[in-house]
Amino acid sequence: MMDYPIVHNPSKGQFELTIEGKNAVVNYFLSNDTMTITHTYVPHALEGRGIGSALASYVLNYAMENHFKVIPACSFIRVYLDRHPQYAPLRMDNDQPKR
Repeated sequence: MMDYPIVHNPSKGQFELTIEGKNAVVNYFLSNDTMTITHTYVPHALEGRGIGSALASYVLNYAMENHFKVIPACSFIRVYLDRHPQYAPLRMDNDQPKR
């Protein structure tokens, strides 16, 4: 995955990864210190290669580095957060897993 750079495109409110001419994206919007992640899209031809996870990790690391709280409106990001507790401090929603 490191051979393909993830590009932050703030004017579109998304992070983009282009592989084999196909675009995978994570859409978001910002409000004050909160990043609401609204959608993750990986083209069918690229599924099963860890692209969604690579994007999720990149976006969540970006949020952490920039001191944003994250609202996972996207189901993929919500599940990713459930499976990666290192990002728990970022999470800001009512659906946090019970510990």
